[in-house]
Formats: sequence, C-alpha cells, structure tokens
Amino acid sequence: MDAINLRAFKKAAAKNKGTLRRFLSKLEKQPPRGIEKTTAVLEKEVWAEVDCLTCANCCKTMTPTFNVADIKRISKHFGQTTEEFSNQWLRREKGGDRDWINKTEPCQFLNLKDNKCSIYAVRPADCAGFPHLQKKLKDYVHVHKQNVEFCPATYKMVQKMQTRINTNGRE
Repeated sequence: MDAINLRAFKKAAAKNKGTLRRFLSKLEKQPPRGIEKTTAVLEKEVWAEVDCLTCANCCKTMTPTFNVADIKRISKHFGQTTEEFSNQWLRREKGGDRDWINKTEPCQFLNLKDNKCSIYAVRPADCAGFPHLQKKLKDYVHVHKQNVEFCPATYKMVQKMQTRINTNGRE
C-alpha cells in the first residue's frame, strides 16, 4: 500500500470530478444488475490500496455532522456537559437543517503529525462511516458525488466502477 500523494490526488480529482460525477449520475438513474455485488468487491480492492492515515484529507478539508448521540458521547469523554462541548468545539451550519459541525478546519481532533484522530474511540458516527463505500450505492450516490474530490478512496472506487461497468450499464 502506497502513501497518498495528496497534491497529485487533488490535481487528478479536479481534472476528473466532472466525468466521475456524470458517471455516478448515470448509475443513479440506471443501476446495472449486480451493482451491489460489484461495489462490495471493489470496496475490498480499494481498502487494500488506500491507507487513510497517509491522507486525512477528509479531516483536513471537511467537517462531520455531529448528531445528538455523538455530542453526548464525546462531551462525556471530555467530562463536559453537552452545552460546554458544543460551545467550545461546534457551531450550527448555516441554512438548511442547521446541523452541528466543527468550528474549524482542519478538524480540531486531528493530530496533524500522524493524521490520527484524538477521539477515535468516541468519534462521530459520520466519521466512523466515512467514506460510506460499504453502504448501498443507490442510497449514497449523492455522497460519492461530493466525496470524489475530497477522498482518494471514493475517487479510486468510482474509477474502478467506471472501468468495470460499461457505459451501457452492463458489467
């Protein structure tokens, strides 16, 4: 497994994101038979090739959504009330559902020296599931469209899908 070259990834993602997003839109409209089996196989291949600790781009450039259970669990970990934790670390997202998100990027819980999460054992559910490759594709295509330019694992997964699935929808 090679280390992620973040600069090269960002360049390739910027160049190819439109093509990959269009491909995902086609899959969303007409998913080929057996797509879930194919993505399960591809996910294993991706994780054999990608080491998140050499990247952490998600933690450097994105913020998870913190649900109520996350806030309770993490505030308890810090010995704080949920209000104290939220006031110190979180803010309400502008517009939309006004979810709780990090006040800062990169994530305040990311150790930039080794790309490890300082609250890994109690991290938000959004982080634990990221980049959501193991989820049903039809339910997460919209997420993959966004993540393809932030996450090398998502990028690689969509590239592999593009290679394995003909444009006419056949595998």
